[in-house]
Amino acid sequence: MTTALQLSSLHFVTTPYIERLTERALRFLHCGFAVHLRGPAGTGKTTLALHLASLLARPIMLLYGDDEFKSSDLLGAQAGYKRRQVVDNYIHSVMKVEDDLQHNWVDSRLTTACREGLTLVYDEFNRSRPEVNNILLGALEEGLIVMPPRGDHPDYIQVHPQFRAIFTSNPAEYCGVHQTQNALTDRMVTFDLGEPDLDTQALILKSRTSLPESSARLIVAVLQEFRAAVNLDQDASMRAGLMIGQVCRQHGIAVHPGNPDFIEVCLDVLLARAKTSPAVALAHLEQILATHLKTHS
Repeated sequence: MTTALQLSSLHFVTTPYIERLTERALRFLHCGFAVHLRGPAGTGKTTLALHLASLLARPIMLLYGDDEFKSSDLLGAQAGYKRRQVVDNYIHSVMKVEDDLQHNWVDSRLTTACREGLTLVYDEFNRSRPEVNNILLGALEEGLIVMPPRGDHPDYIQVHPQFRAIFTSNPAEYCGVHQTQNALTDRMVTFDLGEPDLDTQALILKSRTSLPESSARLIVAVLQEFRAAVNLDQDASMRAGLMIGQVCRQHGIAVHPGNPDFIEVCLDVLLARAKTSPAVALAHLEQILATHLKTHS
């Protein structure tokens, strides 16, 4: 059975940057348009999509793109059958048998969301093949979904007026994604998400790890400078900072550029991410931490 989610935004971190982006996206969602959040991994697309969905105050249907998806994974399919057999032997020399066979149809997540007016969050939708996602064209434009022939069932369903759709995707150059078809993206309003500003990153890190704000800002600063030093300008992910912060918090490691344990955690998380040699990356990271140590002294 397909179930919907009920989420709360009570613990969502908001800053002026996030509030403005949320306001812009909600304008279109309230008017019935689909919203598409596009950007590199680790920039908070899924979190923001779920936050937007929760603000619409409707149950949420969550769907993850998959290259193995077929149309039935979005629409539904026949799932078993019901058989009824009646044997009438009222007269011992005469036997009457009635056999009734009915196939059972089970809606999938897209069909359920459209029928019941839920908010669909389709995460990394471009990991599904374009021909599968073509089903969405009618749902977003005409408000209709064409269904496979099912005997006495209608060949299409009318999309509920409260149905809303929020999509996320990574750029096409990422491994495992497909080029999105223009017909589908033309039915969406696309917001390109880059790296959040430093204040937003620090507040998210503070909220997720319960570290002091000064510690969160130090981690964010180290990450920014390290990425610039090793030419990781395209790596806008916040996951490295969250890893460092959570480990330091859980193990009681002081976030200080002169603390050997903190330095070691930074090395473990960051060195493998650099596209330079380990020796060059290590030299850059040591220089960055040494510079911050002078500031803290």
